[in-house]
Amino acid sequence: MRRRQGFTLLEVLMAVTLLSLISVGIAYAMRAGFNTMSKTNARVTEERRMLGAQRVLEQMLANLMPARADCHGGNPLDVKAKIFFFQAEPETLRFVSTYSLEEAARGVPRMIEMQAIPGDRGEGVRLIVNEHLYAGPLSLGQFCVGPVPDPRTGGLRMGYAPVEASSRSFVLADRLASCRFLYRRVIVEPPFEAWEESWTPAPSPLPTAIRVDMQPLAGESGRLRHSPVTVPLHFLRSFEDRYEDK
Repeated sequence: MRRRQGFTLLEVLMAVTLLSLISVGIAYAMRAGFNTMSKTNARVTEERRMLGAQRVLEQMLANLMPARADCHGGNPLDVKAKIFFFQAEPETLRFVSTYSLEEAARGVPRMIEMQAIPGDRGEGVRLIVNEHLYAGPLSLGQFCVGPVPDPRTGGLRMGYAPVEASSRSFVLADRLASCRFLYRRVIVEPPFEAWEESWTPAPSPLPTAIRVDMQPLAGESGRLRHSPVTVPLHFLRSFEDRYEDK
């Protein structure tokens, strides 16, 4: 009877084989689960970054403040030197806002620069933001370069210095196929509005809305989808009010 107790070699081999197959299956299932969790976390992170960038754009544009720039060295006798400060081009946007990245809505007004520049290694473009302290018309005058020809009207318009990227520039969006700004103008014919790639201050100094259209690079649609941000502009003060710009 004692010789018949225990397991045969075949039974042991079958048990080891089954245990190995079960272990391999569990390992593959755990690996697939970890990969899925990693991709989900990466996607959530990208979505949060995109929503954060969208919120920053909305807050900055919604808090746009009409301001004037002294582009003639601050000569108090030259009233025409103070021009309405708003640079609106397809890839460049300059304005004064009461919202900033550093202090949100709790700080002093800042002059905001938004510029679409080439990305790293020439892959696509990125949207950068620069902030400068706003301290009245003289602080904005340093960004003026004098009247330049306006190809749309055939006359002259105020020119602006180019936006410079630096180590202090904040990258709001990266790896984009394109990034452009559009400006809405009210017209008298249906559909009663038109989107323009650049803004001429006449007859209205500001558009009724600003749109930031960002397209992802090919193959990056899983990280950043097509993200147009449209922000209507509302002002409680007249354009002639200068916010202590005297």
